[in-house]
Amino acid sequence: MDLKTKARLIAVGTIELPLACLPSGPVSTAGPGAGEMSIFFRSGDKRVRLGVAESSPLKLVELSKDEVAIMEGNETLAKGRLEAPLLHCPEQAYITVSERCIYNCKFCAVPKLSGSVKSQDQVVEMVEQALASGNLKAISLTSGVEISPEKEVARVAEIVSALRHIDVPIGVSVTPAFRSSEILKRAGADEIKYNVECLDPDLFGKVCPGVSLDEIKAALRGAVKIFGRGKVFSNVIIGLGESDKALRDGIDELAKMGVFPGLRAIYPHPLRQGEIYMERPSAERLIELARYTRDVLDKYGLRGDLAKTMCYRCTGCDLIPHRDL
Repeated sequence: MDLKTKARLIAVGTIELPLACLPSGPVSTAGPGAGEMSIFFRSGDKRVRLGVAESSPLKLVELSKDEVAIMEGNETLAKGRLEAPLLHCPEQAYITVSERCIYNCKFCAVPKLSGSVKSQDQVVEMVEQALASGNLKAISLTSGVEISPEKEVARVAEIVSALRHIDVPIGVSVTPAFRSSEILKRAGADEIKYNVECLDPDLFGKVCPGVSLDEIKAALRGAVKIFGRGKVFSNVIIGLGESDKALRDGIDELAKMGVFPGLRAIYPHPLRQGEIYMERPSAERLIELARYTRDVLDKYGLRGDLAKTMCYRCTGCDLIPHRDL
């Protein structure tokens, strides 16, 4: 699987599976695609995550016990193997602590699903089971906001402290709160993510009502001072009608701070249909923006392949600078 093929697969975003290949584990509870079934496909040094859908133009075909192919019509796009996720993704215990959120970002299914809130004991048990598999390389904790950002940060910080005896890096993705970077760093987190989601200031208020883009950027600046350059991340959704100029300006701004922008193709969740404009970006646009991001990261001395946790380590959903290109 080369760069163009992976970009094509991400642009489609879904795949139809034969019954024998349907995943048996729990569905994802994280982010825009929460509640949806997915698979991880590995080909060479590249990995891609695809949602399972009966009507997808992409089809998975079993070639042998250990090899599968992804087909589009009569064309074989890639050959490789399916990867079993450890918890949410391969080699990581990537756990959603609070599967609910008081905010109403229009692309995200979490507020509509009102899922469970995991206790500290539940999270520790899940991680220890992952550790026992022998495949655990990192712990990544993400969370919605059950009551308030402050209470969520306190909850996640306690969990990080309870996990710190396990000798793997820990990444945390939460909504920023007062002194949240200090609290999470002191608890033992190695990397931090605060998501800007939409970098077009003209769209942000419609996409994430009740949230301040300026406050998130300020939290990211503060996080770099505490965690260091190259240890702070921020997801950016692509396909909300944003302009490429706004994206490029925002990517520049984040990288100059010392923050890795994670460019994520929009997933138009069925529970959010019709609320805002959502269109999956083309493969060409994904490659162009990924190359631009890599060049900007190079300019500011940041290396995507040094990330230890979360999405930059997984690479399944995105084109990751210095890993995929």
